[in-house]
Amino acid sequence: MNDVPATISNEQQLPVIDIRALVAQTGDAQSVAAQINQACREVGFFYIVGHGVDELLQERLEILSQQFFAQDVATKMQMTMSKGGRAWRGYFPVGDELTSGQPDVKEGIYFGAELDESHPLVVARTPMHGANLFPAKMPELRDVVLDYIAALTALGHTLMCGIALSLGLEARYFADRYTADPLVLFRLFNYPAQASETQWGVGEHTDYGLLTILKQDDAGGLEVKTKAGWIAAPPIENSFVCNIGDMLDRMTGGLYKSTPHRVRNVSGRSRLSFPFFFDPNFNAVVRPIALPARDDKEERWDHASVHDFSGTYGEYLLSKVAKVFPMLRESVLPK
Repeated sequence: MNDVPATISNEQQLPVIDIRALVAQTGDAQSVAAQINQACREVGFFYIVGHGVDELLQERLEILSQQFFAQDVATKMQMTMSKGGRAWRGYFPVGDELTSGQPDVKEGIYFGAELDESHPLVVARTPMHGANLFPAKMPELRDVVLDYIAALTALGHTLMCGIALSLGLEARYFADRYTADPLVLFRLFNYPAQASETQWGVGEHTDYGLLTILKQDDAGGLEVKTKAGWIAAPPIENSFVCNIGDMLDRMTGGLYKSTPHRVRNVSGRSRLSFPFFFDPNFNAVVRPIALPARDDKEERWDHASVHDFSGTYGEYLLSKVAKVFPMLRESVLPK
């Protein structure tokens, strides 16, 4: 990871795609799919508008998140991730999460699908499945988070239909094979104002799964690595930033790229970010789609190849998350 930030271009912009036809399942959905195809092939990132997610729900989520992170650390640590066990849920303070072995300058809460003790995956002690942790003094946060997860899960299904169409596949290609019961993970992140432009809120990385749907506040700071270099991805009102992850890169043989990105908060104030990850079922075996393939090992930021992996998505994910919070590895990995 470079200590000195590369020059950021504000001239090149990520594509903005209006997905109303995809949400409504009208005849214009193929036009939306064509735009998704171009965005995924060229940069792996795009904004979406016309998504239909309730703006009041989004606003409430942001307000409550601000209130939570404004509390003292001791109060926030009452729902520390060590209490979440195998479910991998709860709060972590600034510096506890690592990217490429380096501490991030951010704090956050990990959430997922709310599953009680009777759920088959919980009974089977499947890592990263279970109940969420919520702050006792902010009971309203529970309903807002769970409503938001439900809304974004529905949006994830819609977008994966669009991605399937963009590849010339039937709309239910991913749902029938991987995401009828998706692994959904949701984060609330707070990036404190950074004193130095050489600090990273989160360093260069790619996401692990299929699709990330990101809500960000108006502070800015997200940067995306394109063929032309690093570009800013500033907030656009009532939009989400979408990017594809390593598993979609793997499925498409590198046709759709999981693009490196990073965050540097130099706004002079805290920055809120809400990434939602829509991924294959934990036990799904991820297989390549019959498309023209090319290995990207030498091109990737980490000089690895996601195409070398075989096994279930859960096995792949655990190999990654164990590096993010090394101190929690034993509580999550199967014994």
